Amino acid sequence: MKNLRVGLGFFVTALCVCLIGCRKDPLVQVGASQLMAIPAGFPSIKFPTGNEFTQERWALGKRLFFDPILSNTYSINCASCHMPQNAFSDTVAFSIGENSLKGKQNAPSLTNIAYHPYFTRAGGVPTLEMQILVPIQEHDEFNSNIVDLAERLMQVPSYVEQAKKAYGRVPDPFVITRSIANFERSFISGNSKYDQYKFQGRRNALTENEKRGEELFFSDKTYCSSCHGGFNFTNYAFENNGLFTKYADSGRMRLTRIEEDRALFKVPSLRNVEVTGPYMHDGSIKTLEQVVTHYNSGGEYHKNKNSSLIKPLGLSNQEQKDLVAFLKSLTDYDFVTNKNFVN
Repeated sequence: MKNLRVGLGFFVTALCVCLIGCRKDPLVQVGASQLMAIPAGFPSIKFPTGNEFTQERWALGKRLFFDPILSNTYSINCASCHMPQNAFSDTVAFSIGENSLKGKQNAPSLTNIAYHPYFTRAGGVPTLEMQILVPIQEHDEFNSNIVDLAERLMQVPSYVEQAKKAYGRVPDPFVITRSIANFERSFISGNSKYDQYKFQGRRNALTENEKRGEELFFSDKTYCSSCHGGFNFTNYAFENNGLFTKYADSGRMRLTRIEEDRALFKVPSLRNVEVTGPYMHDGSIKTLEQVVTHYNSGGEYHKNKNSSLIKPLGLSNQEQKDLVAFLKSLTDYDFVTNKNFVN
């Protein structure tokens, strides 16, 4: 039986290499300026030295993002958990990885990921390039090894050719992590109804209830913008929002070992929040209406909860509806239907 599994595995690998190696993927015919267009009201994007944006690097990163060759058994890819139509998030509480194992936290949206100062919900990874290593090695995600993946890609002539064009070297760990990060930095979303209203001068872009919701969102009555402020609707801080009295996930404490960091999680961006549910670090809240209900209640007691911000709001039913309407106005339909992000 063992010999049969080994033989079958070799056959599948050889077949995949043959099929991928024989395919010639033309470079996406889109100008670099269009791929990295910065919306009105957004700052410029900084690329690290050695991984500046080029169309060749972007195309290689895109190919890898959608290629199950990165997973141990060729069963999943990056887009399995970060779906373009859902602003590069998942639709389930915990994504399914190798061997049908469930992830430990809800897969966050990658919207405007280029602007994040650190990565993962605990903030333990300082660069986007380094973040790529996390899903690759996690047993409940790709369950693989970056060195083994490089050797696997070396057997695919078209990958070797693309890597040399993009980085002047073979598809080694440097190329794998840099190219995927290069592709992900192009996930720029800034053309929602709210953007059209706020930054593009279209004063009729929002409905009356969306405008009332905007006023509530930025008011001292709700404190929403205290955590979800700025062009990306997040301050990237680590907070406890009173979701539970006891948490199965220790949050940032797992990284720092500091008790004051227990059950703290990075504040997510609210851009495209309409299509990124279920919500919270564990996907335990299903709808935006339920999210607003949670914050309106003030949440549960926890010693690390930010009680100065997370407290009963006293919103009426209509105010809650207005707030939900405003949150939905942050959906960028051009972004979630962008053909450049489709395999």
